[in-house]
Amino acid sequence: MNNKNNKLSIGIAALFEIILITTAIFNIVSKQWKDLTISLIAIVCIILPFIITYIANIKNLALPPNFQLISLSFILFAQYFGEILKFYRKFFWWDLFLHALFGSYAVIVALYLIKGVVKKEKETSENRFTIFTIIFAFCFSITLGTLWEMFEFAGDFLFKSHMVKGGLVDTSTDILIKILSAFITSIVYYYRNRKLIKS
Repeated sequence: MNNKNNKLSIGIAALFEIILITTAIFNIVSKQWKDLTISLIAIVCIILPFIITYIANIKNLALPPNFQLISLSFILFAQYFGEILKFYRKFFWWDLFLHALFGSYAVIVALYLIKGVVKKEKETSENRFTIFTIIFAFCFSITLGTLWEMFEFAGDFLFKSHMVKGGLVDTSTDILIKILSAFITSIVYYYRNRKLIKS
């Protein structure tokens, strides 16, 4: 499986890194240590889509088209716009929007990943195999969403970053919106796949 490094994604990643490094320097000069921590985390996160692509190629796993571009956009929206530019405070729906987007896209990523891992047996019906892949994708999305909440908690605990804004209510709401978006995406995929099978 060859998930190629998109030239546009590389260019955007380089631009993001320049913006984030400049922001980090400004944070140091202005002694904004909490924002500096967030900037440094974002700088590291920018390389994650490329690491994931590299590992996927080694393991012969498929990733969705434009995976790097979408992942980079999500990191920028969450870390730079959300935390550094304070979009989480300016727009009450920003956090919910990103968690819903995360829950939905994680399902799509899982549906691609499973193609290189699980093969349908001849005696297994298309409908039953589709249901299995949907359950896997849904659980994959919720697991990643839960890990993200742990990441936010760890960031607040270790670096006082205040990513968890409303305590238990914030965490519970985030997980619920991920579950809802993942469920809707799974249902849409199921009915879309049934139509393709019938046609």
